[in-house]
Amino acid sequence: MTVRKSRTSRQSGVTMADVARSAGVSAITVSRALRTPEKVQPAVRARIEQACEQLGYVPNHAASALASARSRTVVVLIPSLSNIVFVDILAGIKEVLDAHSHHMHIGLTGYSAESEEALLRTYLQHSPDGLILTGVDHRPGVWKLLEARRIPTVHTIETLPDGPGLSVGFSQFDSGYAAGRHLVERGYRRIAVAGAQLDPRSLRRCEGCRQALRDADLYDPALEIMTPSKSSLSLGAELLDALLRDHPDCDAIFFCNDDLAQGAVFQCGRLGIAVPGRMGLIGFHDLNGTAWTTPPLSTIATPRYEIGRSAATLLMNELEGRPNPQRHLDLGFRLVQRETT
Repeated sequence: MTVRKSRTSRQSGVTMADVARSAGVSAITVSRALRTPEKVQPAVRARIEQACEQLGYVPNHAASALASARSRTVVVLIPSLSNIVFVDILAGIKEVLDAHSHHMHIGLTGYSAESEEALLRTYLQHSPDGLILTGVDHRPGVWKLLEARRIPTVHTIETLPDGPGLSVGFSQFDSGYAAGRHLVERGYRRIAVAGAQLDPRSLRRCEGCRQALRDADLYDPALEIMTPSKSSLSLGAELLDALLRDHPDCDAIFFCNDDLAQGAVFQCGRLGIAVPGRMGLIGFHDLNGTAWTTPPLSTIATPRYEIGRSAATLLMNELEGRPNPQRHLDLGFRLVQRETT
């Protein structure tokens, strides 16, 4: 007869007491070094880390979370990892969380409000210390979960001045307005608005541009092309072609993302369209490569990395009992005029 080992014996292995003996400290000191390393002297912490490495010790975070009511994890929900905007935000978040010995659990929503709610329900079962969410447009079920759990939460990319929790970002509407106003001031008169993905933030920046054109009495709804397709260089070229095919008098285009605008710059080069003389182009986000198109692309620069850092800082202040003088941070944006306008 086969005797099955108990779950406890199968998982026992190296214990915290083993690490303490190897490092010449108490088990309490080992526990403190693993949970709050900043409270342990560097030399002692180094001995403990060396002992953990030599013995192959991995702490049981589930058990320590039960004991301390802290998981030292933060759930971050973003739409995509293929979009550099969110990768930049994650880099800023990680820098701050690392400094506070917290770890990220990243969930990808795929720009779906339904997926966001489902992911949130799943992650909340693991009792994270805090949440960092993308945007401020959530399903009612998400808001109910946040209210019921009362878990510290930061909303990113946009601010929520009158809402619950914490937020950090910039005005999508105002930044889109600035782009549209810039094209007007540069003398363009047949200005198109081109959008893709059509998530709430893209729609708001397009509406901002639209309003700038209305204020200048230049808005023509026919000069607008919107598609739910994923934003890309090739799509930008296609949108340019479609606009010029149907509206050959179009003389400028606002694109809701830089990759779209970059594709339009490349397509203008292929077609021999003079930029900025015949066609003015402006993008959004100031992504890598935007300054290196031919000619260099005008855009709206957004503070993605700073948003990530600020979001994590707001959250850690909340978790560690420090005051947040400003609970909703508007980090602004910057119009970058280059040669395409």
